[in-house]
Amino acid sequence: MEVIGKSVIRKEAADKVTGRAVYTHDVHTGKMLSVQMVISPYGHAKIVSIDTSHAWKVPGVRAIIAGKRYPLTGEAIRDRPPIAVDKVRYHGEPVALVVADTPAQAKTAADLINIQYELLPVVNSPTQAFQKGAPLVHERLGEYKKEADSHPVPGTNIATHYKIRKGHMDKGWAESETVVEASYSFTPSDHAAMETRCSTAEILPDGTIIITTSSQAPFMAKRLIADYFDVDMGKIIVRTPLVGGAYGGKASVQLEVLAYLASKEVGGKPVKLLNTREEDIITSACHIGLDAKVKFGADRNGRIKVAEISYWWDGGAYSDKAVDVSRAGLVDCTGPYDIENVWCDSYCMYTNHTYAAPFRGFGHSELSFAIERTMDLLAQKLNIDPLDLRYINAIKPGDTTPTRVKLNKSNVGNLRKCIDKLKELIHWEEGAIKEVDERFIRVKGVSCSWKTSTIDTDAPSGVILTFNRDGSINLMSGVVELGTGTKTILAQILAERLKMDVDRIHVRMEVDTQTTPEHWKTVASRGTFMGGRAVLRAAEDVIQQLKEIASCVLKAPKEDLEIANSRVFLRDDPTIGLHFREVGHGYKYPNGETIGQQIIGRGSYILRHLTFLDPETGAGRPGPEWTVAAYAVEIEFDKRDYTYRLIRACTVVDIGNVMNEKAAIGQVMGAMSMGLAFAGRETFYYDELGRVLNPQLRTYRPLRYGENPEYLVGFVETPQLDGPYGARGVGEHGLMGMPGALGNALSIAAGVSLHHLPLIPELIWRAKEAAK
Repeated sequence: MEVIGKSVIRKEAADKVTGRAVYTHDVHTGKMLSVQMVISPYGHAKIVSIDTSHAWKVPGVRAIIAGKRYPLTGEAIRDRPPIAVDKVRYHGEPVALVVADTPAQAKTAADLINIQYELLPVVNSPTQAFQKGAPLVHERLGEYKKEADSHPVPGTNIATHYKIRKGHMDKGWAESETVVEASYSFTPSDHAAMETRCSTAEILPDGTIIITTSSQAPFMAKRLIADYFDVDMGKIIVRTPLVGGAYGGKASVQLEVLAYLASKEVGGKPVKLLNTREEDIITSACHIGLDAKVKFGADRNGRIKVAEISYWWDGGAYSDKAVDVSRAGLVDCTGPYDIENVWCDSYCMYTNHTYAAPFRGFGHSELSFAIERTMDLLAQKLNIDPLDLRYINAIKPGDTTPTRVKLNKSNVGNLRKCIDKLKELIHWEEGAIKEVDERFIRVKGVSCSWKTSTIDTDAPSGVILTFNRDGSINLMSGVVELGTGTKTILAQILAERLKMDVDRIHVRMEVDTQTTPEHWKTVASRGTFMGGRAVLRAAEDVIQQLKEIASCVLKAPKEDLEIANSRVFLRDDPTIGLHFREVGHGYKYPNGETIGQQIIGRGSYILRHLTFLDPETGAGRPGPEWTVAAYAVEIEFDKRDYTYRLIRACTVVDIGNVMNEKAAIGQVMGAMSMGLAFAGRETFYYDELGRVLNPQLRTYRPLRYGENPEYLVGFVETPQLDGPYGARGVGEHGLMGMPGALGNALSIAAGVSLHHLPLIPELIWRAKEAAK
């Protein structure tokens, strides 16, 4: 292939490195009012009174919204008031909005609003939420409007309970000679995207609502606002320019609703709501937490016969996307292993924490930590090499997933090839442990993962192609460019199909829901797959139109024509043909007569054969394919003070087919860095009132420059036949195995089994002390 697989420079690269790139906060439409939130200082409390009298005296204040009842919001379950009334359910929840002429005036007024609270008991973990008699986060859970596949349990803190019931558990335990069981936990954390969330809103005199937002889901924002407030969907325009990182955190719809309400309160004037870093961490959706229990049974040869798994997801105060994450964790609950008998319960729990959004990997890095630590415990108990144990149990064509989908050579990658390549890259034959001296030891830990994309069964993706008069092509897709380079990949797919120069394809980066074809959401590593399929359909549409016009001019049947190098020509005599510029807007004869018209190509795609899950057994087809990967992390551990240094990290992923080599490597490396930061340091620390104690980057501590290890990336290529040129998505997969691999390495190095994240020296010390 001429373009696919090549390291093409990203279409938006020049704007980003020169500072010309436009993000939501850079967009100005004349004078814009500023919105400031007042947020809850407690995790759970009744709102006794709100006094705004002093705030109204601040010059420039245009509106104060507090105590108003609006329609409840949320996707799976409508359980979240846009602005809290009656009580607050998490630290950081919006309680009031101030709209003023300037940010300073809005902030001054917001600080003068006096709110009296009465403290309520706090639910500080999903395990606590699950206990009988736990304080209820939602007393009226049974009254909320919900989606058909959401199953809240009134009178409890269970937002939804999903189940897998596959095989026969009694048979599995009877065949098992070795059993391991362990529990795991970690609290929520942040996505820490470089760009904090921002939304603007304006309501025109004719009622048209214009929202600009840093979002992964502009079309969902449009749909939900129309639904929440009974507005004609055609009257809502959502625009999304470049997004400065998202990682799932900008898939939730929150600031868009608040900005709309603020604009409505001031007569439709344009307003802007920009999160501070602290607000972005605690007020907007966070990375989900998890408590888990895993039990495996295996025969003497290491073949896993049975798995009993429980996941309690920390969905936070509102269900939002946490319900979907708990379902995604269920469908791939076993990790990438063929297990005949599986019993899994996946609970989405309400707690008094910030509500959860998807996080890169959509529940899979979280469950992989629990599964992969248990795999190492099993390997130790059986005295089997940990990679050999994974090789023995690796999922493969002919096996079935926990939801009973039968796999084939197209819809599942080759995990055993990934393991073999990983062994080569990390020199596994040298051994997992190397003594440096009496104080330091170097250890390699390994893990594996897999993932399918559990998205809406009717999720669409569309593409429009238009020709410029010079023969170049404009490509419009609803995929949001948020740092993944997906829109460049779409241009490569089009260039490959039309056999033309990729630089002659111009990609529109901004998404406008009024003029851009819909793409469901830019999540779940679906941009390349779904957008790519739509591009290929649009390309076929264009090819047929080009040949239709050219066949009349060249007096040749369409089947004799070929397309390449921006030309339509006779396949048997390429010298006879026409350039795209001659036919892209119709062909004009020397006498002025014109035939044809501007060529506009369109293509759309919806994933096929997806189904809901059976509520009793979990049977169903949740996604189109399963991407597999193998990982390793090498550390240098200080046996005296339990500190450690990251030496190298490795990921080998079955990518189907490499579309853009450097972009793919960059995506995997970035994901690995996020995975190590999540595993090694990133977390929220809560007090007894449910307050986040580290809501700034200086105390939250993501990885800094210079703290990263050497990154090794390898690819295995098992083409997915229904993917664009065989490709699978890869944006998330570098992250998913990092927590498990790091946990396994540190458990070996410290000589104690580690079951909690983040893996900081204090945790290791506490585990060592407990073991004594």
